[in-house]
Amino acid sequence: MTLGDNPHVFHGLPVYTFPDAEPERDLPEPEGVAWRVAADVYDGDEEWEAVFARFLDTVDTTRVRALIVGAWKEAYDTDPAAVIEALLAARDRLPALRAIFLGHMESEECEISWINQRDVTPLLAGFPDLEEFGVRGGSGLEFPALRHTALRRLTMETGGLGAEVVRGVGASDLPALEHLDLWLGTPDYGGDSEAADLEPILSGARLPRLRHLALRNSEMQDAVAAAVASAPVVARLESLDLSMGVLTDEGAAALLGGQPLTHLRKLDLHYHYVSEPLLDRLRQTLEPAGVELNLDRDDAEEDEEEDGTVWRYVSVGE
Repeated sequence: MTLGDNPHVFHGLPVYTFPDAEPERDLPEPEGVAWRVAADVYDGDEEWEAVFARFLDTVDTTRVRALIVGAWKEAYDTDPAAVIEALLAARDRLPALRAIFLGHMESEECEISWINQRDVTPLLAGFPDLEEFGVRGGSGLEFPALRHTALRRLTMETGGLGAEVVRGVGASDLPALEHLDLWLGTPDYGGDSEAADLEPILSGARLPRLRHLALRNSEMQDAVAAAVASAPVVARLESLDLSMGVLTDEGAAALLGGQPLTHLRKLDLHYHYVSEPLLDRLRQTLEPAGVELNLDRDDAEEDEEEDGTVWRYVSVGE
């Protein structure tokens, strides 16, 4: 699977891409949209920082609530150090900013596992009132443990999330966090974490307000499901998402044999490799309790070689 269109909604706001210099175009109210600022990676002459400088000079940024950092040139070869520096330099001009997504690019702009990242925690430190933070791309991504008292939603979309990043999230104090979404990925693209690395997250000790947990797009989805089946944090969740990965009957059976999930509002397992009998058991167990299930198989397909070896793939890799 490749990543297609850029987002239509972010932080509850419709997304608006800051345009090229077109003085005749009417811009929306600053607080009414999530602003997407990006450089044209093929035909444009402006670097991202130049586009952002125009944005600062054109829009009343004191009213901007949400900002999406789109493509910067040569993201496959250049990390966002200059982007982060520009954002931090402008923080006094962005007093109302409550949401940042760093590196939201389509596959045609840069494949997810080719996007270079770096330590992104300076953005959280520099914007202490931030309520939502997202990042796409795991190559070079760092997230040392921190404390942030306002963050309510954290998203990391990768084809492979490093174990150090997973452990950094687990060691962070995030008392306001309600929604955590980690794309764990595959070792082929740096996803070298193990289920044991998730234990601080699954204990919920540093995440007292967590209600929505997504641990998805994982090659080790069965092991993740087994860990989740006995995890203390699950008892207070409203939704659980183990989708987009290599979930088989083993993982589904672990979920059915673990703690009750009937308190959930939603369980999302879409894109999986679970057999119909196990899917029926999930339906019979959870649907009468009112749990909304997403058990769509989507485009998950197995490849079998002549020697009987079966290959299964995560939804988003390269």
